[in-house]
Amino acid sequence: MIEGQEIHIRDDNRHQNAPIALLIHGWSSSWFTWTPLLPVLSSRYACMAVDLPGYGRSPAPPQPPTIVGYADLMARLIEEISDRPVVLLGHSMGGQISLTLTLRHPELVERLVLLNPVISGRLSTFINLFIAPHILLERYRWGGKILSYLERTPLSYVEQLMKPILFAERAMISSQDYERIKADARRPGQGAIRAACFEAMKKGDLRGKLKNIETPALVLWGAEDNTVPLRDAGAVADEWTDADLRLIPNAGHWPHFEQYETTVRYMASFLGLPVLPMLDTNRISQQRNLDVPEIALFLSNTELGQDLNEGQRLRIAGLCHVHPFAPGETIALEDTSGDELFIVQDGQVDVLVRIVNDNGSTEQRRISVLLAGQVAGEMALLQGKGGRRTADLKAGRGGATVLALDSRYLFALFDDDPSLGLKIMQNLARSLVQRLRVQTWQLQLAERRAEDMLHRS
Repeated sequence: MIEGQEIHIRDDNRHQNAPIALLIHGWSSSWFTWTPLLPVLSSRYACMAVDLPGYGRSPAPPQPPTIVGYADLMARLIEEISDRPVVLLGHSMGGQISLTLTLRHPELVERLVLLNPVISGRLSTFINLFIAPHILLERYRWGGKILSYLERTPLSYVEQLMKPILFAERAMISSQDYERIKADARRPGQGAIRAACFEAMKKGDLRGKLKNIETPALVLWGAEDNTVPLRDAGAVADEWTDADLRLIPNAGHWPHFEQYETTVRYMASFLGLPVLPMLDTNRISQQRNLDVPEIALFLSNTELGQDLNEGQRLRIAGLCHVHPFAPGETIALEDTSGDELFIVQDGQVDVLVRIVNDNGSTEQRRISVLLAGQVAGEMALLQGKGGRRTADLKAGRGGATVLALDSRYLFALFDDDPSLGLKIMQNLARSLVQRLRVQTWQLQLAERRAEDMLHRS
């Protein structure tokens, strides 16, 4: 209960001390909007998906809703549930509410993720021509009854209009998801709130205000959205140049249902989630308590993190997996696949090669010791697919903790952000060159010492 208003919240995945992600659905919808993304987001956040007043299981507000009213109510909810800023996700009208909240209460929002957000409040021509008349009828009890009756007859317009409005022509969405989205859109008893929100969106025009938003934001837009037109994306591009705006091909108004992997990849990269580009439920479980900001701070003093900004380090930190090793324990073996890059977080890592003596025996020789912040495995990674390791890696006498980066996830990040990929590859190359210089110097020093000993004898 917030300010006398009952709010239903889907809150199945709370983790103690985890940062909160507040998810706000759009017009004629419910918390179900976020179903595909909850498993991914729950790897890092305590997810709270609300039913806005008048939708889903939340009772209607006592007064006609406004975008500002919804935004202020969600701000009070944040103050109630969290002692720190939250990550705010909004879809469609929920995006308009999220932006309004951020403009009015910037101290409450750490990051924004918006999917097809309403900006101008003017929905598509298709909506205004074919749906608006039905919405206007819903203002009146008798009009809602007529529409409800028609939907149970061959005269129903829902099936003919829903898919062209919501989904791209070539998008794939399961029949179960479609039926639930359709049921939310036509939930009985919500006609009046739908009509009121249709007008509220028009009055909540955000054009001319976006430039005032300083909160880091990712804005995803289905390129074939026939509900919130791409002219609204144009306002984002023109006014809000700091926002990371991404258009998703073959997606309409529900990109997280229609182009799931692409949506997840962008979100994982922006939020520093540990899954990119595909879900691995075992890894998600292992990484629930990973302190991404702490790892990002550590990366600033590593060979890999040189010259990267905070946002870039956060993206990399979200891909890391922490592995502790006992003294002498093998981390990786020579001539094995170089699919992982290692960054020493604590302790030391010994780099050993196998040497064949004149008598045919084999011995291991330590050629280098890596300390905190140094990188191992970059040579195999730089070789690309099929790269092989050139040395054994073992934890030193005091043990070691390393951060492991899977090359598949790292290269997927490069695809999403080529400039970041270039910086990382430059850092890896610089690290490798420095390592080779040191090893060459050590080899030359050893040869000189051997010659001195020979002369003395």
